[in-house]
Amino acid sequence: MTETNHEEKRENKMKKRGMFILGVAICAAVAILSILLEKMIPGGLLGSSIIALFMGTIINSFFHPDWIKPALKFTSKRVLKAAIVLLGASLSVGTIMSVGKMTFFVMIFTFAMCFGGGYFVRKLFGLNWKLSNLISAGTGICGGSAVAAIAPVIDADDKDIAFALSSTFLFDMVMIALYPLMGRALGMTDIAYGIWAGTSVNDTASVVASGYAFSEVAGDFATMVKLTRTIAIIPTVLVFAYIGTRIKRKEMQSGGGKKVNILKIIPWFIGGFLVLAIANSAGIIPAEVSAMLKTASKFLMVMALAAIGLGTSITDFKKAGLSPMFYGITIDTLVTLTALIVIWCMGLM
Repeated sequence: MTETNHEEKRENKMKKRGMFILGVAICAAVAILSILLEKMIPGGLLGSSIIALFMGTIINSFFHPDWIKPALKFTSKRVLKAAIVLLGASLSVGTIMSVGKMTFFVMIFTFAMCFGGGYFVRKLFGLNWKLSNLISAGTGICGGSAVAAIAPVIDADDKDIAFALSSTFLFDMVMIALYPLMGRALGMTDIAYGIWAGTSVNDTASVVASGYAFSEVAGDFATMVKLTRTIAIIPTVLVFAYIGTRIKRKEMQSGGGKKVNILKIIPWFIGGFLVLAIANSAGIIPAEVSAMLKTASKFLMVMALAAIGLGTSITDFKKAGLSPMFYGITIDTLVTLTALIVIWCMGLM
């Protein structure tokens, strides 16, 4: 009897593994089809990243079995981060440092608009401070990652987290299609557009999609800008941990509060990205290998975006509510305009 149970467990485990592999393969198939479609569309108006995201969303409206969810989660999170790590093999440390210097003032102004402007805008829409700051963090730093990192230290409700994620993602879904069109209409250079997308589009996946939809150079630059911007999650979480603790002490009239684990806040993929960038700068990685890794990086990014699309349906957007949506759209629009104005004032247009 015990042997039979053991055999059943083994079969179930193999079945789950097979379904997981099938789910990842579906993401890869959507990515391959998206790359082929990109080559068929004249003028490069739609990049493979955008095609994969939207194709996945449409497919999910008709096909969304539970067994594919673990594969989608793995592909949309870990594969995307692996893609960013591999991108470091085609970049140099000097380039990353220059990107940080070039975008510092843009990010300072966009952060100020997110949290400073958000303080006043939230009152207009009647949102609580937790929800408004979750949306502001998602807008100003790195989308869902910032929301997920800040939520525990301020004891955010599940509903607030869901609203914040839906709000930032909805804006990104629209902007990844509009940003390349607006960038071309404004006659932006690859660098200016990369800074604009990297500092004002929310989630890493959306930055990747909107960046490469404009050009490969803009995509590389936007991704580097986004990685620089992501580092801001560390001081931001620490500040909100302090604020959350102070408020909790006042409410409970007692000491204590949530502790913050710095190691869990720092995104591991930034470290991997920098390690490969340093290796490439030192000439350790051959040019042929660097080019191959960059190609692999781009494919994995498209694959991750396909997974995000396959995990999102059109009906999901209806669950966010109107006030958080309007708040998110207002903050996102202000950040978009702020970044554009600062870039113009810096003479980068």
